[in-house]
Amino acid sequence: MIKVLVVDDSLVMRKTISRMLSKDKAIEVVGTAVDGRDALEKVESLKPDVITMDVEMPVMNGIEALKKIMAKDPVPVIIMSALTREGAEITMEALHLGACDFVTKDFTNLGNSFSSKEAEVITKVKNVAKNKVRFLLRKLDIKPRPAAAISPDQKVRHEVLAIGASTGGPPALQHILTRLPRAFPVPVVIAQHMPKIFTQSFSQRLDAVSQLQVKEAEDGETLAAGIAYIAPGNTHMAVRRKGKSIFVQFTEGTQYIYRPSVDLLMSSTAEAFERQSFGVILTGMGNDGLQGMKEMKARGGYIVAQDEETCVVFGMPRAVISANLADAVLPIDKISEEIMRVL
Repeated sequence: MIKVLVVDDSLVMRKTISRMLSKDKAIEVVGTAVDGRDALEKVESLKPDVITMDVEMPVMNGIEALKKIMAKDPVPVIIMSALTREGAEITMEALHLGACDFVTKDFTNLGNSFSSKEAEVITKVKNVAKNKVRFLLRKLDIKPRPAAAISPDQKVRHEVLAIGASTGGPPALQHILTRLPRAFPVPVVIAQHMPKIFTQSFSQRLDAVSQLQVKEAEDGETLAAGIAYIAPGNTHMAVRRKGKSIFVQFTEGTQYIYRPSVDLLMSSTAEAFERQSFGVILTGMGNDGLQGMKEMKARGGYIVAQDEETCVVFGMPRAVISANLADAVLPIDKISEEIMRVL
């Protein structure tokens, strides 16, 4: 049984989230808290396996409570975030501090969309409880370090780096990108499952702490070396080649479940670059990226998967590894080294 503590200053939200979670027999809501200080006391007495944490609360907000929880007795925390620019920025800060995932608080819709949100909350709670977030709870050292040097006489065999991630992806991506040099020899394209307003804040945060330029991609934009392009949330992004020009193209891609689709990014990158493509699959639930990686492998591309020990959710990498597609399976702190070695 997974014990969950629900923290929110709104009685309506506490009841809504508790009711959602109680529909799964494997989950027990052992208590609720009305603010951060109340949450700290409840964590001590109830020993929950997972906490759902609101951010804007009186007495002590969710960020302060998260800091104290991570410092004293780390517990997997899922942030319940407002679907606003300010909510996105605060959520990025929470993920930086050790929260393992977030859910947007757009619970007002009825019908199928509400059922989908309910399933999302239950799935994320079960996944983070199962994995215990072993690596993130030890807290990633994501302070920028001196980047690896590029030897001018090295032969560059690959012309692009494509990265896909979902649950647990933001800290993992920050860990990798902050260790790549300003003079990175190829463009980087990234699909991270995240709402649009969140990818804007995420791109800005990564740009601020990385030597690389990091930006939210624009439709039709030509790719350039040393720049990382993040697919806007809720938008499918593909890589296209026209003559010598390589650019990104936004597409409907109705056959893809996740937006942005890692499958589409990887398959289109493989088509545009063939054996010169380099794909990395990071932490995330499900198997988005598997089909795209199959195409990349078939065209001779190089593939790296994050290992189980350092994943928040070992779903997407497991699918790629189980299909024998990965050329290397590495902990998150070794992936940037492998990228530089191969390039």
